[in-house]
This record gives sequence, C-alpha cells and structure tokens, in this order.
Amino acid sequence: MSTTTLRLPPDLRDRISRLAEESGTTPHSFMLEAISERVANEELRREFLEEGNRRLANLLESGVGIEWADMRGYLRERAGDRAPELPKTKKWRD
Repeated sequence: MSTTTLRLPPDLRDRISRLAEESGTTPHSFMLEAISERVANEELRREFLEEGNRRLANLLESGVGIEWADMRGYLRERAGDRAPELPKTKKWRD
C-alpha cells in the first residue's frame, strides 16, 4: 500500500470528520470508502459507454436494428413488470 497526501479545505475536513464519527468510523476509512465508491461508479460508467459505442458501431456496420417506437413500447412494458417479447430487428439501410 502506498501513501498519498490529500490537502483538504478545512470545511471539507470538518464535514468528513463529523460524518465519519456519526457513521462510527474514522475519517481515513470514510475517505477510502468514498474514493472506492467513486472509482467503482466511474468504472461502471466507462463500461456502459464502451458497450454503447460497440453497439452503435455494430448498428452502423450491419444496418440492422430495432425501431425506436418498437423499443420504446418494449421498455414501457418491461418497466411495468411485464415480460414482453423483444422486438424484431429490421434492416434500416441497404
């Protein structure tokens, strides 16, 4: 493990100390958890964007996809706790 120094503004340091104490942990542990959560969220965000870019590239290359009106209806049904059939893909360009 390596050591990194964080220079915190006094108001942020005080807020962290107060919240850490209320949470029953140390300021150090509180900051490590906060950093870990941020890193995990950023990794998920990047994976999401990479997957979207791969899917867009595939859509553009193949010329095959699902029309938005069909997908929107599918998503509405899924959000309503139903199990709709996935819309059929269609060729949208030659």
